[in-house]
Amino acid sequence: MDLDLIKSKLGALQPEKKEKYEKVDYTTLYWKPREEGKFVIRFVPSKFNAQYPFQEVFLHYGFAKFPIYALTNWGESDPIVEFAKKLRNTNESENWSLAKKVDPKMRIFAQVIVRGEEEKGVRLYEFGKQQYQQLLSLADDEDYGDFTDINEGFDFTIDAAIGDIGGRQGLKSVIRPKRKSTPLSKDADLVKKWLETQNNILDLQERFKKKFEDLKVILQNWLEPGDEEGSVTSESPSNFDNDVKEAPKSNYSLSTKKDVTSKADKFGKLFDDEEDEDGDDLPF
Repeated sequence: MDLDLIKSKLGALQPEKKEKYEKVDYTTLYWKPREEGKFVIRFVPSKFNAQYPFQEVFLHYGFAKFPIYALTNWGESDPIVEFAKKLRNTNESENWSLAKKVDPKMRIFAQVIVRGEEEKGVRLYEFGKQQYQQLLSLADDEDYGDFTDINEGFDFTIDAAIGDIGGRQGLKSVIRPKRKSTPLSKDADLVKKWLETQNNILDLQERFKKKFEDLKVILQNWLEPGDEEGSVTSESPSNFDNDVKEAPKSNYSLSTKKDVTSKADKFGKLFDDEEDEDGDDLPF
């Protein structure tokens, strides 16, 4: 027997080892209230976009233990996003409801300094649409304007308390600007360091990015929980967002009582011979 061939075949049959990631102290990269209390933060101009301090990202919730970053964040095709588009094209109410459920949800990140923890430097603060709208309204208010200005900007107070969040208990945050403008810091060298030493959320998360085919399998398993046609390694934790939701199982099925086509064929059939709104064939 060919021992090299045997070793090769044996290796191919071994379970794939999970990728090991270097341990990171995420408290030096991200910040958000972790307990009840009052916190003071300062939004810092972004070195990645001098004209806009906020970065919108989109995440898939409910498909795995941790949120999954949509591939569209990196300008790539995402099978879950494309699936939602196709559902809307059917003009059926059930499909529209499912499309709304699978659509990625927007989260926003901004560079901040936490007062009293300046030694930790600039960190990424993550928040949702409601707070985002409030901050944009303040920026549009001539009484506040550019609250990120390093000389005449404003600090913000965040009051965090346990409350009801979508039917469950969680830490709710209320943000409000200070009445008086203040400099980011009186130390010019420190300000320079803060403006230059920042992290981009998509750069940090790229090592956890799912492949297109992995997301396709995740979607199919979510649609048909009993299907065992494939498996995907669980999502690596991002560690900065405790708002983890248990994956809700879908009651939607691609099958019909009269159709005996295989599940895999039914899943792909929804997209057969169709084009997306940009005119390109879907990559299924």
